[in-house]
Amino acid sequence: MTRIQPAGSSDELSFPQPWSTAMTRPAPLTPASTTPHGRPSRRRRTLVSSALTGVLALGALAAVTGVAGGPGQGAERADAASLASTTTAAAARREGEVVVPGDFTGYGFDQCLAPTQETMNTWWRTSPFSAVGIYISGDSRACRSQPNLTPAWISTQVRKGWRLLPITLGPQASCQPRFPRYSDDRTINPSPGTQGTYVPALKMGRQEATSSVADAAALGIGAGSTLWYDLEGYNSADTHCRESALSFLSGWTQRLHALGYVSGVYSSAGSGIADLDKARINRPDRFTLPDRIWIARWDGVADTSTSYIREDGWRPGGRVKQYRGGHDEVWGGARINIDSNWLDLGKGSTAAPEEHCGGVRVNWPDYVPLQAPVTKNGRTTTSPATQVTALQCLLKEAGVYSGRLNGVYNDTLTAAVRTWQGRTGAKVTGRWYRDSWMTLHAAGSRPVLKTGSAGPAVRRVQRALNAASPDTRVVVTGVFAAPTERAVKAWQQRTGQQASGVVNVATWRKLAEGARG
Repeated sequence: MTRIQPAGSSDELSFPQPWSTAMTRPAPLTPASTTPHGRPSRRRRTLVSSALTGVLALGALAAVTGVAGGPGQGAERADAASLASTTTAAAARREGEVVVPGDFTGYGFDQCLAPTQETMNTWWRTSPFSAVGIYISGDSRACRSQPNLTPAWISTQVRKGWRLLPITLGPQASCQPRFPRYSDDRTINPSPGTQGTYVPALKMGRQEATSSVADAAALGIGAGSTLWYDLEGYNSADTHCRESALSFLSGWTQRLHALGYVSGVYSSAGSGIADLDKARINRPDRFTLPDRIWIARWDGVADTSTSYIREDGWRPGGRVKQYRGGHDEVWGGARINIDSNWLDLGKGSTAAPEEHCGGVRVNWPDYVPLQAPVTKNGRTTTSPATQVTALQCLLKEAGVYSGRLNGVYNDTLTAAVRTWQGRTGAKVTGRWYRDSWMTLHAAGSRPVLKTGSAGPAVRRVQRALNAASPDTRVVVTGVFAAPTERAVKAWQQRTGQQASGVVNVATWRKLAEGARG
């Protein structure tokens, strides 16, 4: 994505924003009939998804029945109300379609060209990223040709756990000096129209949304997904340029809503995003605002804040921030030139409540060694009943303990401990140690976990880390957030692993071995 900061505007960055990043690279102009790769322009291609015919027809109807030049949100309400029932049916997801990106808080990256499957697999296992921006539509894309981007590619990434951010880069603001990029794409019409409400730009935005939905559906990205419009930075002081850009985005959002999709907009914090926020506060009925924003602000801080806009806008769950521009990163030996992003979308990363053995507590800030009662000099020492009960419960769930959950380290529990130690290759002693706790917590499925992951497997890792060292006190939440990432890195470093903060197959193996460092 390209960020251009207009002259005379304020920018928190202490260095000039570059002309381009990994997302959009300059390309030569080409003949009007073809793209740089010899492919007919998308606007002269037949829409590929026949299943969208009804939806597209409704979209055309929306352009006629909507109050094209009136206040954006008021017009959209009337438009949506008249189309609601049929649009919902027409935009219903087909079998196999996915909804992206879902609820998530964590790291993402974007790149112009969708990476190969081999690279995606490598980065999933080794990198901190769980989300990826992909260019699926728009005649102004630098990467019009996407050889890797197929329905199978989309479904494979979703199945592996990737969160997808489908991006459209079509017509750009009329005062953006780098566009049109080719001889067969357009810029946003800056004409205010007969009523001064920038109807031409509004209609262009609706048309672009219709095309984007067709391209998304052809890839298996279904209704309910967020589609992002990439509006590169422009000069906000140019009234016609600014107002037509806002009207274009209003039309984009109106049409996406009518077709059952969620609207997202990417732009520079100092121009497009700031102008949307000003419109939200000062002219709430003039434009239909996007549901989510993607802020280009290269401050190096992985959060979704910027001083360019107010903190209450698009919160909670409606922001992404691109906090670092184009740079190379290598994970698992695979190099990609990327922009870095932090996502906080929907409900964020959450874990469902968990219960063990009818309510036995198994989550502790520390897991102490346990043993059968020991009598010495007339005094009997017993292990903490609460943690003994937790051990009984977890061993019962593992299928090696069949006794009562009574908090007593008795002969039945000792036999179960011996069984577990023999099963895991540990020295069979009948006593329970910190590494024994680790092996028990690590037992089960071994998915790749990283910042943003959530669920039972995360809880097992958090419990294993607490068992590994009395100095580690991770709150067992089931959500892989910053405290868990720090604890994973510290433990990985102690045990001679690469401190990536990613729990992959090798990390699970070390946990299952009870490695403490």
